[in-house]
Amino acid sequence: MSIKQLAGETALYGLSSIIGRLLNVLLVPFYTRVLSTTAEYGVVIDLYAASAFVLVVLSYRMESAFFRFGTPPGDRDRVYSTGMWSLVLTTSAAVSALMIFSPAIASALRYPEHPEYVCWFAIILGLDCLSELPFARLRMEQRPMRFAAIRLVNIGMNIGMNLFWLLFCPWAARQGYAWVHAVWSPHEAVGYIFLSNLMASAVTLLLLWPQLKRIQLMFDVALWQRMLVYAAPLIVVSLSGIVDEMFSRAMLKYLLPGNTRDNLAQLGIFGANYKLAALISLFTQAYRYAAEPFFFRNAQADHGLRHHARATQWFTAAAAVGMLGMLLFLDVVKYFIAPQYWSGLHVVPILLMANVLLGVYYNFSAWYRLKDRTAVGAGISVAGAVLTVGLNLVLIPRFGYTGAAWVTLLCYAFLCIATWYTGRRHYPVPYPLRTMAAYIAGAWAVYALNLMLRAASSVPLSVHLALGGALWLGFAWSVFRSLKTSPIGDC
Repeated sequence: MSIKQLAGETALYGLSSIIGRLLNVLLVPFYTRVLSTTAEYGVVIDLYAASAFVLVVLSYRMESAFFRFGTPPGDRDRVYSTGMWSLVLTTSAAVSALMIFSPAIASALRYPEHPEYVCWFAIILGLDCLSELPFARLRMEQRPMRFAAIRLVNIGMNIGMNLFWLLFCPWAARQGYAWVHAVWSPHEAVGYIFLSNLMASAVTLLLLWPQLKRIQLMFDVALWQRMLVYAAPLIVVSLSGIVDEMFSRAMLKYLLPGNTRDNLAQLGIFGANYKLAALISLFTQAYRYAAEPFFFRNAQADHGLRHHARATQWFTAAAAVGMLGMLLFLDVVKYFIAPQYWSGLHVVPILLMANVLLGVYYNFSAWYRLKDRTAVGAGISVAGAVLTVGLNLVLIPRFGYTGAAWVTLLCYAFLCIATWYTGRRHYPVPYPLRTMAAYIAGAWAVYALNLMLRAASSVPLSVHLALGGALWLGFAWSVFRSLKTSPIGDC
């Protein structure tokens, strides 16, 4: 698989990832208008936030174990079947337990009148968990078209059912269509959000039936144990990653000096600008879908290390170009969020740089999965999580959400350095670090030049944007031209 093929698959994976994330973002203003109270929307936020932790535990990173042990075609069916039977058994047990204890769980979550929410969400998580390995097999077999098509169907189904239950049905009821009351109740708005997700997840699993049919009646206990040993530290890695991303937002309302209402307002501003900066992570997510199997397929190749280095160099170049584009056109990009949130735009450059480093970290961290040293990765991730918690406790009370933004950047910088330093002994990828650093430094130099030119003149915004466009095109041209003369060579 060449770098050009990797780029093509990244584009296809990105189609579903980018569209999905954008549509989910666009659902936020829709939900806040159709739900009658902020408390109802709080239930939605609460359960979806918890799902990030629960899904990691339910799937116990079996897809990563599949990439590790199922890369050789001769072993693929045995690894796939062993992993799927493991997930079927554990997921069934976990979903059953969640449904049995749903009244107690709902009470603990402070909405005891709706235990059905817990039941529906348990099913959603179960369906999504069982879809993980079939999706991983599509990625392993380099079938990004089918992967993207199924993801897009999932998105369309979810959006369509939301519009049907939350928009069309209330309209039909107002028009006097009696039949609508057979499928809709005006008192179940939040529930319809979860039911829409449930139906989309069920349809997704059905569309993965060709992959599910390839499960064989075999279960290799020795292989299963090796897969669990390999994947267990990755669970710690994933949970630590969630702490790195979510802890600051979870703690702002407790650590800021104002009252609860003021602190929540600051949290809203920070959260909106965090999402604005995270737009660049859409590319990173698409790249990860293609890069993970790419690294495993090339790990044993004659030029595997060079392929890895080259892919990382291309990623850094593209990320630097994307970051500079957002910085130069922030006056336009800011309209992605409402004007009342613009007071937090000063943290966007910090968070953009943090997201670029996060993508570089994904490349650097591949070594411990390739070399079966996932325990090292878990240790680094835990150290990053501890750093995140400690710095947030110190900086948020003093600097507010600006301190939280700097903590995010420092955490991802630490993860980059730690994974590169430990990996160079066990998996010595010849990363062109100076060139990669030059891409990032060059982007900031161009941004600084743009700020100085803007400060020195009083021309209209359109002229500034035109100047920014010229600077961006010039930078992009120079960066991608330099890739052709890389010392690593053309992979």
